[in-house]
Amino acid sequence: MEKYLDMFKNQYPFDLLTDNEFIKITEGAVIRELKANEFIIHEEDNEETVELHFLISGLAKNILHRANGKQVSIRFYYPGDLIGMMIMLTSGEMRFSVQALENTKTICLNKANFMEVMTNNTNFSKVVLDGISNLMKSLYQEVKYKSSDTGDQNEKELYRKRVDTFMELPVFIQPSKSIEDAAKLLQHKKMEGLIVSEDQSKMVGMIGYSEILNAVMKNDLKSSVSNYMQEDIYSVADQDFIYEALSYLKHHPTVIIPVFHKSNVVGFLRQSSFFNIKDSVYFDTSYRISKSKTVNELKSLSPTYNKEFQQFIKQLIDEGTFGYEICELISSLNDRIHKQVIRIAEEEMVREGYGPPQINYCFIVMGSEGRKEQGFSTDQDNGLILSDYKHFKDATKIDLYFEKLSEKINFMLEECGFPLCTGGIMAKENKWRKPYSQWSADLKEWIVKIDAEEIRDFTIFTDFRPIYGDFSLAYSLRDELTNKIKNSLNLHQLLMKDTLRFRVPIQPFGRIIGSGKKRSLNLKKSAIMQIVNAVRIYSAKNGIEDANTINRLDQLANDERFHPRDAENAKMALHRLLTFRLSQNLIQLENQEPLTNEIIIQKLSKEEKRKLKEALSIARRLQQVIELSYNRNRVV
Repeated sequence: MEKYLDMFKNQYPFDLLTDNEFIKITEGAVIRELKANEFIIHEEDNEETVELHFLISGLAKNILHRANGKQVSIRFYYPGDLIGMMIMLTSGEMRFSVQALENTKTICLNKANFMEVMTNNTNFSKVVLDGISNLMKSLYQEVKYKSSDTGDQNEKELYRKRVDTFMELPVFIQPSKSIEDAAKLLQHKKMEGLIVSEDQSKMVGMIGYSEILNAVMKNDLKSSVSNYMQEDIYSVADQDFIYEALSYLKHHPTVIIPVFHKSNVVGFLRQSSFFNIKDSVYFDTSYRISKSKTVNELKSLSPTYNKEFQQFIKQLIDEGTFGYEICELISSLNDRIHKQVIRIAEEEMVREGYGPPQINYCFIVMGSEGRKEQGFSTDQDNGLILSDYKHFKDATKIDLYFEKLSEKINFMLEECGFPLCTGGIMAKENKWRKPYSQWSADLKEWIVKIDAEEIRDFTIFTDFRPIYGDFSLAYSLRDELTNKIKNSLNLHQLLMKDTLRFRVPIQPFGRIIGSGKKRSLNLKKSAIMQIVNAVRIYSAKNGIEDANTINRLDQLANDERFHPRDAENAKMALHRLLTFRLSQNLIQLENQEPLTNEIIIQKLSKEEKRKLKEALSIARRLQQVIELSYNRNRVV
């Protein structure tokens, strides 16, 4: 300990302390040794128990959970940095985790003594406080509360509209103007808020009626706008999708949202900006999901139980919205339910005495949810990728923790209308819950030794997508998977062979072959999966990482691996097949019948049969191309 304290004492700004002050802050100090991936501080820790650390050796990073469930990091900690100071100074208002990235050593200090010394030594406290910049706080607010769904390049929100379609021109006021001037301008422009700016371009703040009312209560109308303006403000970019802005405004009706193009304010949004959007069931449901505290609340909001949402989907079908876009919308709502279930499960673990997760993890969804092609009839396909922890002394305890957590998540999802997977592809199963290094090792062996029995599980897995936690774990595994699949001819052949198991039930002259007395057709097995599987095979051979079928088709066309006409035909067929399935499920839900993928051909109109035949013909054509390729290059 002595050698560390000597080093510590000579570090700036601790060399600004007197001997007595240094003795005081190091009184009772202890050395903490942490392994790679171990948490130094966890965001769920009680504020009173958060410790103050001086980093001696190693590297650490902080972690925030964004509103969409994704973990992000906004800074690293190096030897000589203080850890936990920001949480202390904000009385726990700024909460985040700090994780060791490698074997790390810290000195854990006495918090109360440290704060007392800061109070008495102004030079020392100024240096410490200056190190915790205002920029850090604003960045925290942005990352913590602004959902990244608007920034996801692959996310196509319901109306596929950008913010600049709805924004209005901004109204500016200089920070030196008086509160009285601001009130007059608000009244004249009939606005909810004004952008505070020196040059009518760069924003320094915003002021609205609540700030003006605050000044009136203090009889301070002559005071400058800068004394009352807000500085931490929710904002959007002009090319963001409208979803987040609309959700925010719907529940904060008295505010405006500044719109930026790069660093300049180019407009603003308010509630009246969205009067031409006639239906906001989706936005209401999304908000209510994010505020749900119990599984029962979530159950009532899930697609299979939510009558309002079902009616909304019917309207979208009637308006001619693409079936694959509706399925992406349903998948996005299911994502939100999954994320909230995970949060509720984590909170329950804390209440039961298990505490928060000791390591990072990533919850992944697979199959149709992974592709964002989920409808009403679905079961669970999910897993957990854990940070490597087998080198920890309490590895067994961590095993038990995630076994318990994953069981809670899977059973809570079942309550919310997502049946347990009959094939056992769920996070609660050991095969689908393991550390990253084990995933990586198993993946290598899986691809080399895979056989026809396991190929179906593998195809479900290949469409995985992260929805909660440390997304970098999933991205790294995705890179490995893409490279290995691309170079495995044997695997390509097995994928081809698997997709030929179910023939598209249409004869050469266009007659649809139904099964059973009712002449029914299984839309999923007989057609949808033929398109999905064929596109997956071509994507695998060409190293395409995206899991969504439409995105895969676009990339195949852009890379000249698919003729653009063939890609558009495949999209059209998928749209029609998914729409048939959605319509059938809505009828089943209304009649309180079990959800299936079956459609009775005789109940279709003449026009519906024509559309179905065209879709099946395209699916059959894709299957024929795969079959020709399989026979030409057959190695198994």
